[in-house]
Amino acid sequence: MLGVGTAGGLAGCSGGGGGGDDTDTPDESDGGDGGDGGDGTATPTSGENFGETQTERSTDVQELPSVGGSYDTVTSASFSTLNPLYNNEDGAGTAIGRALDMGYTFDSNQEYFPLLYDMSTDDSQVWVFEVREGLEFGGDYGEVTAETFTYQIQEVQQPEWSNTADSTSWTSDINVTQNSEYEFQVELPNARPLYPESFDPLLYPIPIDLMEPYVNEEDNEGFRQDEDLLELTFTGNLGAFTLDNWERGAGTEYSRTEDYYVQNIDEGPALFEGAPYFDGASISVVEEQSSRLAALETGEADAATIPFPQYQAYRENDSVDVYEIPQPFNEQIQLNMRDNGWNTGPGNLFRHIPFRQAMAAAIDKQGVIDGVFSGLAAPHFTWQPRFSRFYPGDDAISDYMFGMDDQYGADYAQGLAQDAFEMSEYDYSFDGDTMVNPSGNQVTLTLYHSAGQETEKLMAEYIGQELGDNLGIDVQVNAIDGTRFDSDYFSAEPQGGSATINGEEVTWEAPSARNPGPRSATSAEPWDMSVVFGLNTYPRNPSPNTAFFDGPTAFFNMVGYYPEFDASGLFEQAQSAGSTEDAIAAYEEIFVNLSREQPYIMLAFPDSLSGYNPDLVGPIENFSNGWDFPAWHFEE
Repeated sequence: MLGVGTAGGLAGCSGGGGGGDDTDTPDESDGGDGGDGGDGTATPTSGENFGETQTERSTDVQELPSVGGSYDTVTSASFSTLNPLYNNEDGAGTAIGRALDMGYTFDSNQEYFPLLYDMSTDDSQVWVFEVREGLEFGGDYGEVTAETFTYQIQEVQQPEWSNTADSTSWTSDINVTQNSEYEFQVELPNARPLYPESFDPLLYPIPIDLMEPYVNEEDNEGFRQDEDLLELTFTGNLGAFTLDNWERGAGTEYSRTEDYYVQNIDEGPALFEGAPYFDGASISVVEEQSSRLAALETGEADAATIPFPQYQAYRENDSVDVYEIPQPFNEQIQLNMRDNGWNTGPGNLFRHIPFRQAMAAAIDKQGVIDGVFSGLAAPHFTWQPRFSRFYPGDDAISDYMFGMDDQYGADYAQGLAQDAFEMSEYDYSFDGDTMVNPSGNQVTLTLYHSAGQETEKLMAEYIGQELGDNLGIDVQVNAIDGTRFDSDYFSAEPQGGSATINGEEVTWEAPSARNPGPRSATSAEPWDMSVVFGLNTYPRNPSPNTAFFDGPTAFFNMVGYYPEFDASGLFEQAQSAGSTEDAIAAYEEIFVNLSREQPYIMLAFPDSLSGYNPDLVGPIENFSNGWDFPAWHFEE
């Protein structure tokens, strides 16, 4: 799927059978968060379950596999950027990850695994980063050292002018000090025992000489469009492959990095010694699902997402190995609460909590799970899957399990909608079972889904039918290219400004394309609803969810959601907690409130159904599938 050039991918295209994977292929190389492998009858668990644990590969390999072939995948969506500092989409994150590693990942036991740097702490407040020796940039950019990261944090991530995808992770109250050539430390305002799991300290290495001209001029736009960053010309031995070509709209091509640094590290599988084991790699944009699947079946592609309706058929197909892989992205409806949303009449009913609850209650979650995802999904009640230790428990959210049992159906949903009508200054009502605007016309809303995503289309059509049957809304379902929706509908020119919200003056001091300002700051094109993006829920550590919910000025808030609870205060409480137990208590309160307010209409957590070349050795049905991607190879 939006986990992206940032730590785990904030967003990705939804509904392709991969839990919203933006590449429409399995994710093999980023350090991002994973998700739930549940089904439609999932029950709460007392602990975390990240999938099957990997059988430990022998540390004494008698003979390394031969290097050969090309690892080729297909995707339905193109990439809007490959700039590591500004990308926040999961699919582009995978494309970047082919050529450039991040600081660390988590292995199949969900334990921290150092890539570019190791991290340690005595008190959870001061964290020491030990940068590996032997990390080399390409060209004349030299060696990666501690200064590479301290400069990036202090001069790029922390200043407001740059507004990178990770800027919210490096606030001004974080002190960064270089201790030696290969060591630096990060002093946090408070102890954070789960700091690595938050992905806040996860960084790409970028040459200082490449960043410096933009730092000196505070040139945000130039930084975003820098050709060396977009084309990844500087990656040296820092990734398994070197990017040879990015043809916009068509995909990426790579060649093997002969001196990949993991060959010389002590940690990890013995197979790292000869990694990578492919001569090259590619990611091809193929819009038609049938063409992507044909490429997988014939061996033209080595990995692709399997559509849910075809899961069983591919399980029985000897030319494809199918894996159910836990992943963190959800299926939900994005509602445009900004001034160019709700294009059916005056006001904007999306802004009222009871109306969002009504929409959630009008859509049968089990119907989504069974009819769209063939039973290979779990119900989505709040911004964590049920298996996460941060999930507040069914009892805590029993009043907000919309779309299930007695909280589903026309009577229940219309009752909630009536509550919203009373909150509106405009005369919306029901004419029989038809919702009408103040002019007496039926409420008509558009719902966008990604072109070429058949599962997403099916989900959008089901949503439209349910909203029609239970709320009397006429939903017009429209297909759109994901990249166009991203640029023209789900992004906007940063405007800034102020607004009075819940009686307080709020100022957008660092507006961005994903949150350009108050609700009056809008995208170029109007829109009502979308299922284009699946969003990350970060079940390892929910801290990155501040990007979505940390008040009206949150980094990723194109929908214009204004929390009606003290989200910022609770996130601060969770992040400053001195123990995991205290953090869990604060996060549980956050997730109870989010289940009530439904900032996005939460539907389901589908598995990622990943199809692979049966000769490929490496994939595993685990949350961290791909953590050891350099060791993957074709069976000889």
